[in-house]
Amino acid sequence: MVEFEYWWLLVLPLFFVLGWLAARMDIKQLLNESSALPTAYFKGLNFLIKDQRDKAIEAFLEAVKINSESLELHFALGSLFRLRGEMDRAIHLHHNLLERPQLSDVQRFAIMAELAQDYLKAGLFDRAEDLFHKLRASPTYHLPALRYLLDIYIRERDWTRAIETAKDLESQSGTSFHKEIAQFHCELAVSEASTGNIQQTKHHLANALEANKECVRATIMLGDLEATSGNRQKAITTWKHIEQQQPQCLGLVAERLLQNYTALDKGKEGLALLKNWMEKYRLPSVLNIIYEATLAQNGTEAAANLARTELSKKPSLNILDRLLQARVLENTVKKEDAALIQGTIRHFLGSSRSYCCDQCGFRARNYYWQCPGCNHWESFPPEPKEQTLR
Repeated sequence: MVEFEYWWLLVLPLFFVLGWLAARMDIKQLLNESSALPTAYFKGLNFLIKDQRDKAIEAFLEAVKINSESLELHFALGSLFRLRGEMDRAIHLHHNLLERPQLSDVQRFAIMAELAQDYLKAGLFDRAEDLFHKLRASPTYHLPALRYLLDIYIRERDWTRAIETAKDLESQSGTSFHKEIAQFHCELAVSEASTGNIQQTKHHLANALEANKECVRATIMLGDLEATSGNRQKAITTWKHIEQQQPQCLGLVAERLLQNYTALDKGKEGLALLKNWMEKYRLPSVLNIIYEATLAQNGTEAAANLARTELSKKPSLNILDRLLQARVLENTVKKEDAALIQGTIRHFLGSSRSYCCDQCGFRARNYYWQCPGCNHWESFPPEPKEQTLR
């Protein structure tokens, strides 16, 4: 049995008293801090909650006049200016703060970070870049500054510095940027290709594949270079490698691959390959190419049978349009009726089939390696989606 120590009876009440005093002191401090804030501050918060930004700005301006030493109030006001697009006022506010004497390093870096964001949103990239470079000296702002610098270099299409910055971010943050670095090398390759420098173009594409061995864009471009040079078989071999990289992207090269097979008098071999891909990966874009090739090589009945078979597997306006096209060519449907039906189908098909960004939901009729909406790389699935129409 545990022996009871009577002196605990004296100590325990003392602990309770000390805890009560500590709690009272914390509450008193909190009340003092709250009372020190100007009433206008709380009015500003209330207006923000109600999404009344004009009145919120007026309230925060009043709060800043009452408590001009509070950086937090100035930062809140500056953020409101940025949200409203009043960049001149935000820049003026933060620039004046930066000129205050006797700022600590922490305060100076915090103001510089706000001012840098003002410049960035205003499109003054050179000034923003200069401040973000200075912010790299701060442990708190070092990584965010690198991310902003990367964003600036992408906007300015300065791919060499984008690569350097992405590598720094990768090594210091532990986050992989191999996809982005590969895309930056591809952009450099596009630039060199436009000047006809094939050797440098291939060099950048090799760097892209070194950064990301699954970079489909680099493989497509290498195949295009071979096809342009007349090396059709080598181009085909290059494009076929996409099956080992990302088979869902085969639809991006299906048409050009079949064209080069046909140019080599190997059209049937190319069509057989596409059919094999279709069976393995169920790619709608490949089916479109197969349909057109079947129509050209084997006639309308074979094309209609193909469309009918696929339509029975999965309802699709796109395949229905193909089936109707084949029947029109067979003269089994009145041309007037067919034109009306096809016009209706294609009207809805045009608005329902699109590429959709996985990051922001941006929709596009064409495939993009970089989303125009959110600027993410490789965020578009390689197959367009057909929305359900109700």
